Amino acid sequence: MNLDNLYKVLEGQPKYRTQQAQDVIFKKLASDWSEATNLSKELKEKLNKECPLEIKGEIFTSQNSETSKVLITLIDGLQIESVLLPHKDGRFTVCVSTQVGCPLACKFCATGKMGLKRNLDYNEMIEQVLFFSRYLAKENKKVSNVVYMGMGEPFLNYDNVMKSIKYINEYLQIGARRISVSTSGILEGIKKLSDEKMQINLAISLHAPNDKLRSELMPINKGFNIAKVLAEVDNYIIKTGRRVMFEYLMIRGVNDQPKHALELADLMRKHLYMVNLISYNPTDVFKASSSKDIKKFREILEQEGVAVTQRYSFGQDIEAACGQLANKNIKV
Repeated sequence: MNLDNLYKVLEGQPKYRTQQAQDVIFKKLASDWSEATNLSKELKEKLNKECPLEIKGEIFTSQNSETSKVLITLIDGLQIESVLLPHKDGRFTVCVSTQVGCPLACKFCATGKMGLKRNLDYNEMIEQVLFFSRYLAKENKKVSNVVYMGMGEPFLNYDNVMKSIKYINEYLQIGARRISVSTSGILEGIKKLSDEKMQINLAISLHAPNDKLRSELMPINKGFNIAKVLAEVDNYIIKTGRRVMFEYLMIRGVNDQPKHALELADLMRKHLYMVNLISYNPTDVFKASSSKDIKKFREILEQEGVAVTQRYSFGQDIEAACGQLANKNIKV
């Protein structure tokens, strides 16, 4: 799908044609223009040629949960992954990728091992949400939340990310407060987001309570250290009044001990800060923290007055979990 091509095809058409075409894509959730009942045969044929709606995706579903992962083949043959996360309350969240690969080389992340191939354009981000919207529509269900936490660093592709969010918000009617963007700490991106008019959620991938450990896990910390990131987050909170989520992967023997919890508490004991503890999914380098250690870690944070929540593992068996998005068969 290429919306720029769509608008070129519709140049010279009555203005209402654009709305009709958008309804076919975002309300009818059509995968072929032949499904449109309010367009001429000639126009549908031209749109199928110039702006096809097919999304080439191979889906994998977890045996342990309703989590699903799609491997999407892009127009140039490169591939990306996106994940559908179910929630007990009936909500469904799509985890969107923003780049093919990632340049940041975080030690715990499979995507980082791929390096960066290219940025995704806004159409390719929208397609990930459309794919799962079509998938869920077969069961009369809908995507309720979108998180930009898949492959890549969203703030290194800021303009395309924001353009895709505006479409998802307006045409798929997913509220801005149900859309989150996660960054490893790109200061310029945090600053830009604070000036946006939309009430989008900000999440920070922290994963360590001090610069030494964070630099070992996340090389980007050498340029954007914790103090700099937190200072920009504080500016964001002053401007927006919005809560910020700090993501913290629990990695066995690396960042999950009581001393780490106490260090983290010293950083996170602030108004509108919230820590999200995430059960890590084992890779060939690191292991997951034990449930006992995670429980103790959370208790320490709570005792120290830190707002904390906990996210459990999704889709480990299909490599759809946090840090695993880099399919063994992916073509790059």
